[in-house]
Amino acid sequence: MGAANSIVADVENSVLTITLNRPDKLNSFNAGMSEAFLQAIIRAEQDDVRAVLLTGAGRGFCAGQDLGDRDPRKMTQPPDLGLTIETCYNPVLRRMRALEKPIVCAVNGVAAGAGANIALACDVVLAAKSAKFIQAFSKIGLVPDSGGTWSLTRLVGEARAKGLALTAEPLDAETAASWGLIWRAIDDDMLMAEATALVNKFATGPTTGLGMIKQAIQAASNQSLDEQLNLERDLQRAAGRTADYAEGVTAFLEKRAPEFTGK
Repeated sequence: MGAANSIVADVENSVLTITLNRPDKLNSFNAGMSEAFLQAIIRAEQDDVRAVLLTGAGRGFCAGQDLGDRDPRKMTQPPDLGLTIETCYNPVLRRMRALEKPIVCAVNGVAAGAGANIALACDVVLAAKSAKFIQAFSKIGLVPDSGGTWSLTRLVGEARAKGLALTAEPLDAETAASWGLIWRAIDDDMLMAEATALVNKFATGPTTGLGMIKQAIQAASNQSLDEQLNLERDLQRAAGRTADYAEGVTAFLEKRAPEFTGK
C-alpha cells in the first residue's frame, strides 16, 4: 500500500477524520506514510476544520515504525534514526501540540512505539477496552520517541514512566485510564460512536475557546503560578471578545441552545 492511501483524511461537518490505513502492517509508519500524516495534520490547520478525529484501520491503531524499512541485513551501515525522527516524527508532534483545535484519538487496538506516543499527543484519548499501549522501544535497544519520554513523565509520573519504558510491558486500556494516561476506556463496540459524538460536539462548540483551553493547559506544567495567572488573564481577555462568547451568554439568558460558529 503506497503513500497515496496509507493515510485517509476526510472533512465532514467541520471534522477532519484521519485514519491510519496500512492495516496489513498494523498501520506502522514508513517514510511515505509519515509524510502523508504530516500533510493531514497541516490540513487540520485550515479554517474549515474545527476538530480532528484520529484512528486506525483494521485490528490495530498503530504499531509504530515499520521495522522492515530499517532491516540491518539490507544496510551497509547503521541508520541515522535521529534524522528519521527529525524529519518524520518531530514535525508532526509539534504541529499536533500547536494546533489550536481539539484532537480526539480513538485507539481501536494495539498502540505500540511511536504509535502509542502519537496517540498520547492528542488532546482527548479514548481507547477500546481490548487496546494496549506498549512502549516497545527497549525491546530493540532504542529510546521512546515521538514525545514519549515527555508525555509519559507528565501524565503518569517518573516511576510509572520508567516502568513502562524499561520493561516494554503492555498496558491495558482500563489501567491506562485509571492511571490518567488516557481519558477513557470504552467497550470495543461503542468506541467509534463515542469518539464521533465527542468530536462532533467539539466541532459545533466554541472552538476558538476550546483551542485556548488546550493552549493554557499545555503551558501549565512549564510555568509558575504567576505566569499561568497572566496567561489565563490574556486568554480570557481574547475569549471574551469572540462572537462565540457573546452567543453563549445570549443563548443562556434566552434559555436556548447556542449556535457557535468557532469565531
